Amino acid sequence: MQILRKHIGNAKGFSLLELMAVMVILGLISAVAVPSVYKHIRKGKQQTARTQIEMIDSALEAYRMDTGDFPSQSQGLDALRSDPGVENWDGPYLRKNVPLDPWKNEYQYNNPSQHGNEIDVFSFGKDRQEGGEKEDMDIVSWE
Repeated sequence: MQILRKHIGNAKGFSLLELMAVMVILGLISAVAVPSVYKHIRKGKQQTARTQIEMIDSALEAYRMDTGDFPSQSQGLDALRSDPGVENWDGPYLRKNVPLDPWKNEYQYNNPSQHGNEIDVFSFGKDRQEGGEKEDMDIVSWE
């Protein structure tokens, strides 16, 4: 018992200088690591949007094969899940509801296309406005 007390009595804590050095080192590590992680998250969201647009495009093609045309602008992408009253509709063409984009916004749909295709499916990105760079960049079906 006496040995234990002697050991505890000699124990020293960390000095304020040592604690500050550790905090500075952790701060430097996080300053380097966080932007790198954020960049990967941004790219992941953009790739998710591209994949979802391709999935929606495939469902639209299946719809067109059954009905002879793409959903009208007024029917929109909801026609992939619920019968809009079109002859030969054989859906639903998506297993679940039309997904929201990674920024929690609805995908945009144009019929007829405004970019030289038959239809357009796109997301405005994080800023919800046309154009933009990096995470605000539009993700589109026509490129």
